[in-house]
Amino acid sequence: MNLTVNFASEIPALASTSINPNKDPMGRSEQAISSFSDAVIYWFRQNFGKIILLIVVAVCAALISKIVTAAMRRALERTNLPSVSIFVNIVRALIWIFAAATVLQPVFGINPSTVVAALGVSGLALSFGLKDTIANIVGGFGLMVSKVVQPGDIITIQGTTGTVRDVTWRHTIVIDRTGNQLLIPNSILNTTALEKITEAGEAATTVPFTLRGDADIVGSSRSIAEVASQATRDMAMPANPPIVQLQGFTPYGIKGQVVMFAKQGIIAADMQDAATRALAGQDYLVQEAELQSGKGVDQAN
Repeated sequence: MNLTVNFASEIPALASTSINPNKDPMGRSEQAISSFSDAVIYWFRQNFGKIILLIVVAVCAALISKIVTAAMRRALERTNLPSVSIFVNIVRALIWIFAAATVLQPVFGINPSTVVAALGVSGLALSFGLKDTIANIVGGFGLMVSKVVQPGDIITIQGTTGTVRDVTWRHTIVIDRTGNQLLIPNSILNTTALEKITEAGEAATTVPFTLRGDADIVGSSRSIAEVASQATRDMAMPANPPIVQLQGFTPYGIKGQVVMFAKQGIIAADMQDAATRALAGQDYLVQEAELQSGKGVDQAN
């Protein structure tokens, strides 16, 4: 009886200490946050040494890469090897690969030999998937070592002419006269015939003309050169004045051309336009209208 009374008397106390359904979500969220924070703190305590090692290796690799890159660029400038980014990028990649191999076992628990074995098994598939990239890397490295193409060279390939700025992993950067940037894959440069030309050859542009048959050849040639030089004085290379070349005879007179040399950054078409405007109307030149009228007279006869 006493047990019954005592149990009954304890019921209100149990009821008073039971969890209120209205306050349960707040309590659960606080408990979840507390559990998560405890888990995070525990994880940091367990992996603190690994995190520090990873940060130290990454910082050291970045510093070494920066120092070695600067030293390589200075060393390449003092040697006959071209100072291009492909050499620097290869060394930089090797530094980061070594850094990654250093932390694989102590930080991630991965045996480096396992990674090497996995790469060996998947190497065949990667070689097929990355064959173009591999061809570009090998082609660019071969071009640099053999000094076929170097930064500063002026080349013509597949109708495109420009100055080589740099050779990267995948492509060679070429800047044409108008300032456009051309990206030519290294594999194409390695397998396609290209022409290396001089600065004057790249800058040359021509304006054809027809000289009257009864004109003074020496005086007319001198006048054409002076007129073209005066019209293009702000566009031409100072050390290369215009050159007048006579190329043969036609039924209407002597065929020739004036060769001009444009400064870097000058579009050849603008130079041709200036020279043509200046030469138009010269009495010792046969104009297009005269040619057309001559054809009409011949047809009438």
